[in-house]
Amino acid sequence: MVSKYLLKIITKKEKETQKIGKILAEEILKTKINTRPRIIALIGELGSGKTTFIKGFASGLRINKKIISPSFLIFKEYPFLYKKEKYTFYHWDLYRLNQKKEIFDLGFKKIIGDSKNIVAIEWADKIKDILPKNSFKIYFYHKSPKERKIKFKIN
Repeated sequence: MVSKYLLKIITKKEKETQKIGKILAEEILKTKINTRPRIIALIGELGSGKTTFIKGFASGLRINKKIISPSFLIFKEYPFLYKKEKYTFYHWDLYRLNQKKEIFDLGFKKIIGDSKNIVAIEWADKIKDILPKNSFKIYFYHKSPKERKIKFKIN
């Protein structure tokens, strides 16, 4: 039987989880970045490594600002330059989302439709029926108090 996941990784330290995020961001930058928006859907329970991964991901995009989870703001945006072009990284945290309608009021549809954007969505399972089909899904699991299992999947 063929696995439905592209890759499964076990990390034992936060720095390892961040490194995986950084590597993914660097690989995304190597692709034709402005052909379509990149949507990364992060799914996993509280404390499973989603925000830690995003910190590394932002580092891979060469964003030098402190990354914290925008759970009270719903999302934060981080402009960045790549090959002298302007792009924006959007970090969404839907933990406190009550209704899907809320994200549309915040311009979600426009953001995910712009090819100059890279969008990472924590708690993406809350909007699984409205995620674009080409979203890159990453699942986070507690394996032990310090270990995390990370599974990557593309629909």
